[in-house]
Amino acid sequence: MSLRRFLCAIPLLLLPVAGCNRNRFPDVPPGYREFAYVSNGASNTVSVLDLVYLRQDRTLQVGSQPSGMAVNPVPTRNEVYVVNTGAGTVSVIDTDANRVAATIPVHKLPYFIAVDASGHRAYVANSGSNSVSVIDLDSRREIAVAGTGEQPGLARISPDMRSLVVTNRGSGSVSIFGVEPYQPQKGLALPGLTPGAATSDRGSAPRLRAAYSGCPGATDAVILPDSSKAFIACSGGHQVMAISLAAAPDTWAAKQNSTLLTDHMLAMLDVGATPIHLALKPDGGQIFCSNFASNSISAIDTQTNEVSRTDTIANRPVNSIVSGDNSTLWISNFGADSINLWSIDDGQLMPYSVHTGRAPDALAFSADEHLLLAADAHSGDVSVIRTVDKNGPALFTILPSGGSPNAIVVKAMPGKP
Repeated sequence: MSLRRFLCAIPLLLLPVAGCNRNRFPDVPPGYREFAYVSNGASNTVSVLDLVYLRQDRTLQVGSQPSGMAVNPVPTRNEVYVVNTGAGTVSVIDTDANRVAATIPVHKLPYFIAVDASGHRAYVANSGSNSVSVIDLDSRREIAVAGTGEQPGLARISPDMRSLVVTNRGSGSVSIFGVEPYQPQKGLALPGLTPGAATSDRGSAPRLRAAYSGCPGATDAVILPDSSKAFIACSGGHQVMAISLAAAPDTWAAKQNSTLLTDHMLAMLDVGATPIHLALKPDGGQIFCSNFASNSISAIDTQTNEVSRTDTIANRPVNSIVSGDNSTLWISNFGADSINLWSIDDGQLMPYSVHTGRAPDALAFSADEHLLLAADAHSGDVSVIRTVDKNGPALFTILPSGGSPNAIVVKAMPGKP
């Protein structure tokens, strides 16, 4: 099939202005808004893409070399956070107005940001200063910092907000910290807040609970929905490290088994060469590891801590994402300018390969998953793929972004009553 069939029936150069019609898309309620935010590392900008009208909305100037991004998980808190690696800062984007509302200093060469389930705290791995910053998102300031291993690239906070997992690429290690879950206080008058409003206190720095070596090039990490385990991709080799995370003392599991009160390594799992990304099924039952150098995907059973299979599936797979119904894995093929689909239930490659821009990398779904967005690293744009079409998934359009797009996140906002 030709590319022309999948594109909107208007010239590509007009997309930022005109967008595409929504005749074949689900209806949205009045006032509904949904945007994708793309960090452009070579342009020092964030592109804002309107996913209702499928057009570029605007471009925001942020700090130098924007990289990792995160959305505040609280539905009523309309903020997106952008890490500026070159500037050592975090930009706060107000998604109601689509403007940069604040800039928060952190430390040298930050790369990744994670926001906890409360939406009040964020954690930033500072690769150039071997540390992790704790940010109070209410007062928009750093409130604590803790030392890590060498060149930390990623920090993940567990769903129960008790464990912080930091991958240290330089030292080939993993640091596990205990953190205090967010506790609101009354009566603190912090910048930008009404006196007497609920706010978080300064709190203490994360406490190092455990550290594990032997994970060369430690990069991506995922934590299971029940906060019981973490899995880390050791991209300098061919393994994934599985770690049991300490349970809270008052939980039923900890009372039944005292060994669960401490962190401990479970296994080193053999996957393909250069594992660089882990995609977790929403139900937590499986993890899919993208093995960049061996052109394969490994499936990991999270209950047994075993690799169930490794399949040659793609050309330089770099990223993948699982559908909300746990049935389909979407894989970006950095070396083939395409997206493949893997049927999780059937255990086989589906007969679809969707063409994209050059070197697709980061992926994100729209809120209802009728669109898959792929940030194309080399062509500086975003491929918009219809996930359901009469002939299977298809490229619908390509929207411009900026130079070297690094990450993409989506924020949906219902209309006001």
